[in-house]
Amino acid sequence: MNRILFYKLTIVLVLCTQVALMPTGFIAETQAFPMQKSLGDSRLATVHVTSAANQQKSIDPRRLETTIQRSANYLSNACEVDGKFIYRVNLNPRVEVIPRYNILRHAGTIYALAMAFDQYPDEITKAAMIRAGRFLRNQSIRPLPGRTDLLAVWTNPHLSLRSEPVQAKLGGTGLGLVALLSIEKIKPGETSIADLRKLGNFLRYMQKSDGSFYSKYIPDEGGRSKRWKSLYYPGEAALGLLMLYERDPSVVWLDAAADAVAHLARLRANQTEVEADHWALLATAKLLPIYERSKQPLPVEDIRNHAVQICRSILRQAEQLSTNSSTYGCFTGDGRTTPTATRLEGLLAALTFLPPKNEDLRHRITENVKKGIFFLLSAQVANGEHAGAIPRAVHPLPHNHPGFTRSFNRRVTEVRIDYVQHALSAMIQYQRIFVGGAKQ
Repeated sequence: MNRILFYKLTIVLVLCTQVALMPTGFIAETQAFPMQKSLGDSRLATVHVTSAANQQKSIDPRRLETTIQRSANYLSNACEVDGKFIYRVNLNPRVEVIPRYNILRHAGTIYALAMAFDQYPDEITKAAMIRAGRFLRNQSIRPLPGRTDLLAVWTNPHLSLRSEPVQAKLGGTGLGLVALLSIEKIKPGETSIADLRKLGNFLRYMQKSDGSFYSKYIPDEGGRSKRWKSLYYPGEAALGLLMLYERDPSVVWLDAAADAVAHLARLRANQTEVEADHWALLATAKLLPIYERSKQPLPVEDIRNHAVQICRSILRQAEQLSTNSSTYGCFTGDGRTTPTATRLEGLLAALTFLPPKNEDLRHRITENVKKGIFFLLSAQVANGEHAGAIPRAVHPLPHNHPGFTRSFNRRVTEVRIDYVQHALSAMIQYQRIFVGGAKQ
C-alpha cells in the first residue's frame, strides 16, 4: 500500500476510535447519544449539543436553571461522608483515573456550592458545604512553625500524592478563607473568628511592601519562597481578604486587598495584552464599592482601567476564534471548558462595575458571555451517573491541530471538581445578572 495513503488511513482510524470512546453527544448536532458506561454503573448517560446555526438568540432561563441545579447536585453528591470530594472521574472507563487531590480546588468548590445555595437553598447543598469545610480544617489548616498567630492551608502529601516539599500556598489559604467565610454565611460560628483572623494574618505575612506576594511558604527552604510566582494567587488572596473584611471590618484586611489589586494594576499598566486574571476581576468587583474606605493606593480610575485591560484582552482572543458548531462559544478554540468558564466569571464580574462610559465594552462582554454560556450548557452531561458533570473538553483534537497531544485527547472525557465548579459559578453569575435574583 502507498505509504502516504496508509498514514492517512491510520490517522482517520485513530480519530474515529477516540471519538467512539467519547460521549458522542459532544460532537453531534441536536441529537442524544449513549455514553460509554460510567465507572461501575450499567446506566447510560446522554448529552446534547446544538450547532451555532441553531442557537437561540437568548438563553432559555429554564434550561439555565436546570443546568445550574444539575451541576450543583453533582458537586453535592461528590462530597463524601468525610467531606472529601470525589475529585476526578473519567466518562470513558478505559482511561485510568489518577488519584491525586488538590485542596485549593476543594476550597474553590465550596465557594461555588455557596453560590448555588444562595440561589437554590437546600439542606443537601448546605450539609455538603459543612462537611467539606470540616475536611479542609481537619486535613490542611495548621499554624506556621513557631507562629501560633498565623494559620495556613498546607499541602497534605497523603492527599496530593505529589513528590514536593510540605508547603503552604498563598492561593490555597486565600481560597481556604473564601470557602470558610462562605460557610459562615449559612452557619455562623462554624469557624472561629480567631482562626479566620489567623488565616488573614498569614496572607498579610506573605505580602510585600509593594502589594505583591510570596506565592509559597516552604519551611525546608527557609520560609517565604521567591522562586515561583502564581498568576492567580494574588487575586485569590485579595478576594479572601475582602470577604474577611465583610465578616470582621478591620481596615487592615481591606488595605491589604487594595494593595494587592493596586500592585496588579501597576504591573500591567500600559500593556495591550494582559493575562486572563479572572480572580483579579472577582476581587475588583468586591473592592470597588468599598474602595473609598481603604487607604486608596491608586486612584479608583486606575483600578477600574486595570479591569478594562483584562476584559479587552480576553475578548480579543475570543472574538478571533472560529464559530464552528463543535466549539461555538469556546473562548480558547480547542474545546476546553474551564478556560471559557473562568473567563466568563471575570467578564461577568466586570459587568457589575463597568460604568456607562464603557458602553461599547459592556456590549461586547454581553454578546460574548452569552455565547460562552451556550457552550457550557451544551457541554454538560445531562443524565446518568455523572449528570451535571462538565468534561475537560468537548471533543478530541486532530493530529494537525496546534494543541494536539495524546495527553489532551486522553483527558477529553476527564471530569474534575474544578471543571464543574467554574462552570457552575459562571452560570450562576449569568443568571443573577440577566435572569433574576436568588430563588427562595
